[in-house]
Amino acid sequence: MPDSIVIIPTYNEKENIERMIRKVFSLPHDFHLLIVDDGSPDGTQQVIEQLQAEFPDKLFLEKREGKQGLGTAYIHGFKWCIARHYDFIFEMDADFSHNPDDLLRLRQACIEGADAAIGSRYIKGVNVVNWPMSRVLMSYFASVYVRFITGIDIQDATAGFMCYKRKVLETINLDKIKFVGYAFQIEMKYTTIKHDFKVVEIPIIFTDRTAGTSKMSTSIFREAFMGVIQMRINSFFRKYPEG
Repeated sequence: MPDSIVIIPTYNEKENIERMIRKVFSLPHDFHLLIVDDGSPDGTQQVIEQLQAEFPDKLFLEKREGKQGLGTAYIHGFKWCIARHYDFIFEMDADFSHNPDDLLRLRQACIEGADAAIGSRYIKGVNVVNWPMSRVLMSYFASVYVRFITGIDIQDATAGFMCYKRKVLETINLDKIKFVGYAFQIEMKYTTIKHDFKVVEIPIIFTDRTAGTSKMSTSIFREAFMGVIQMRINSFFRKYPEG
């Protein structure tokens, strides 16, 4: 069985999902794909189901009822992948803001000794295409804020393009990861580092979506802002590693 699987959470990604699936399966490494869909009303699930006939035993779909949040989608996917013993477990968006070709670079970083690899927009300057300056500044200074509050040396703390070795996700108590929006990404990185795993950042170019609708909202940003403080306070009362 292949050692690598990519988790893609979806909600209304009909315009992107077929191109993304075909692109991942065209890469010169055998990746499996797990799509976790939160009841997309636009027909995303139907597109995936049609493609499952073309890509049996490598394209998987987990259906959930209603929008339950990015974090819960990934936790669901992590548990699914751990149970099937994949060695390298990836996070990636469906909208091509993350270049699927970079999956190979993230995997290589983990082969070469990292326990987790981040596709980082900010490790070498600011590598973002087609974002308005207001959003670039919000994202960049969110990572500055995270470093200040938590003390972790990660340039792109909110990045959603990741590769984890299975042992990381087996060690972390996934049921204690509570945030559901962008704070989820911060919490996962923070917890990984607190467990003394090696995390590296690999420079990528992030390109804003050209099809579909962004899921960013003020409530997601608010959760991330307040969640970092809460996470830091909670860490004073925990011992790592924790069961």
